[in-house]
Amino acid sequence: MERNIGFKERRYIEELRILTKSTALDCVIDDRFDRVIYVIRPGDMGLAIGKKGENIKRLTNVLGKRIEMVEFSETPDMFITNVFKPAEVKTVEHSPENGPVNVFVRQKSDLGIAIGKAGCNIEKARLLCHRFFGIEIGEVLLAQEAA
Repeated sequence: MERNIGFKERRYIEELRILTKSTALDCVIDDRFDRVIYVIRPGDMGLAIGKKGENIKRLTNVLGKRIEMVEFSETPDMFITNVFKPAEVKTVEHSPENGPVNVFVRQKSDLGIAIGKAGCNIEKARLLCHRFFGIEIGEVLLAQEAA
């Protein structure tokens, strides 16, 4: 999938690199929810977050927006699992003929976490999955509903 990174996004990625010494593959500025979403290189997540989240707090103060980070993965299913963390994703069900992908979580409490307040987490998943893999996210369901 081809992604365009603008000047502002490049500046935010460089700011992350300077403050945390970690590498971001991509940055999405989401004005709707007033946040910046970083896609972090695999293995750099701990470095990006910092001890007790101090790097995220510093970055929030510098940029003036809420910071969210997702660890990149080469496989779409693992990437979707990473996007929905800390909710525990049980399975990712692909529809035939490139239809939307349904995500199943283990517990009822994970359902609320996966959707997020005002749908912000599912919107993040839709943005990133479309941007990286061209996948549409359908519904987030409880695992028992599949039976």
